Amino acid sequence: MNDSNALYQEAIKQMAQAAHGHGQLDSANGEARLDNPLCGDRVRMQVALDGGRITAIAHQTKGCLLCRAAASLLGARAVGQDAAAIEAVADELEAMLKGAAPGPAAWPELAMFAPARAYASRHRCVLLPFRALIDALRAGAAKP
Repeated sequence: MNDSNALYQEAIKQMAQAAHGHGQLDSANGEARLDNPLCGDRVRMQVALDGGRITAIAHQTKGCLLCRAAASLLGARAVGQDAAAIEAVADELEAMLKGAAPGPAAWPELAMFAPARAYASRHRCVLLPFRALIDALRAGAAKP
C-alpha cells in the first residue's frame, strides 16, 4: 500500500463523501470560521444549543479529504454532546495523532485518522473542524 493509500483509506473517503452536517443553520446559537493557511482548508461551523447541548450542527468545509472527513464525523456524532464532551474527543484525537497509545475511543471512528500520525503536517487538517466546533460552542455559550 503506498503512502497516499494508507492516509486516504476507504473509511476516510466514505466519511468525506457522506458530508454529514454539510450546509448551514437558519438559527445558530454559535458560529466559528477557521482556516489552515498552510494547506488552504477552511471550515465554517454552526451549532444550535439547548441547555449547553448541541441540538443541530452544520458546516461548510472546503479542504482536503482529511478535513472534510473530520467535519463529516462531527456532523454525524456531535448532536447531543456538550462542550466538555467535544473537547474530550478532540483531545483524544490530538493525542492519538501525536502517537499516544489509543485507549478506549469515545468515538470508534476516530481510528480512521490513525494513518495521519506519520504526517505531522496533516494533523492540523484533521483537527481544524474540531477546533472550529469548540470555538462555535464557546461563541454560543457566551450569548445570553
